[in-house]
Amino acid sequence: MSDVTARAAAGFSSAFGAEPAGLWAAPGRVNLIGEHTDYNDGFVLPFALPHRTVVAAAPLPSPRWRVWSEQSDETIEFDAAQADQPGKIDGWAGYVAGVVWALRSAGHDVPGASLAVASDVPAGAGLSSSAALESAVLTALADLGGLAVPVAERPELAQRAENDYVGMPCGIMDQSASIRAEAGHALFLDCRTLEIEQIPFDVASSGLAVLVVDTRAPHRHAGGEYASRRRACEEAAALLGVPALRDVEDLDAALAALPDEVMRRRVRHVVTEDQRVLDTVELLRAGRVREIGPLLTASHASMRDDFEITVPEVDLAVSTALAAGAYGARMTGGGFGGCVLALVDADALDAVAAAVAAGYAERAFTAPVWFAARPGAGAERVG
Repeated sequence: MSDVTARAAAGFSSAFGAEPAGLWAAPGRVNLIGEHTDYNDGFVLPFALPHRTVVAAAPLPSPRWRVWSEQSDETIEFDAAQADQPGKIDGWAGYVAGVVWALRSAGHDVPGASLAVASDVPAGAGLSSSAALESAVLTALADLGGLAVPVAERPELAQRAENDYVGMPCGIMDQSASIRAEAGHALFLDCRTLEIEQIPFDVASSGLAVLVVDTRAPHRHAGGEYASRRRACEEAAALLGVPALRDVEDLDAALAALPDEVMRRRVRHVVTEDQRVLDTVELLRAGRVREIGPLLTASHASMRDDFEITVPEVDLAVSTALAAGAYGARMTGGGFGGCVLALVDADALDAVAAAVAAGYAERAFTAPVWFAARPGAGAERVG
């Protein structure tokens, strides 16, 4: 039993005075490439982290839910009437209530339950701790209630919880990675059709590693910035007469047709980022892992210059990693803080991380935290 699984089980016993009926886990994710393409019906290539949120749970005889979190050490209770009102339950428990609401809205008889939550997914780092929570809770409730919810349909339900209950207008990438990823693979997802392909991503066999640096820059985009980027993309698609920016075939003509320079930059990022995802997938299918590096770096430049979602800590981590020998580096996640990933030689992992830390010290930034990311498994029962 992993440490976080043991903590969830112990937390359940302490909070509710009984043993859980089972334990379920779902991972955070790193997006290898494909940022802000998901809500534009485009392509993404995330992989699941070994870091997980674990839910220990047991059924209750009536439709009410008691949820304890180790992070806040508090227990929140709500009933069906509260769960059926989007936004009624806020804070961290809102993600749990949102899953109950999404399942009930889809016609499922969601069992009442006691749930205890523990996690080692870093919160606020752009590694999708919210999707990990939603996915773990959804998996637990589906199993406890014997609900007929096909795995392929679960990401949409978890996304609804975040979009329509919590009020964060995220795309479907995070929940898809948390639920459908496989160990040793990146998840190639077509966000329009929801078709997936498991792309082998065994960096170790190529003598490589993926360094993830948590820049410790606050990662907050539930408010205006993320929403404004999405709105600009949707307005541009309407002006161009296409269902979504994924459908732009002639980028130069599209840019010439748009009235606003900011909108042109947003469109250029999305269209070129989609192509970078497709190019990365082709290289990985051919086993040419090292060659994806320039695509990662180009993705970062596009996010910095065209989508304008990076911050100084993020840009410094990328430039320092590249100067220290990384094959490619980019911000990962929605932006305005969070994490950077870098493709490095495995034996250079510590040296590149140390270079980033030294660069931060010189600029008096908060010291970063780093780890080597290995593609993990999606949501599952673990006990």
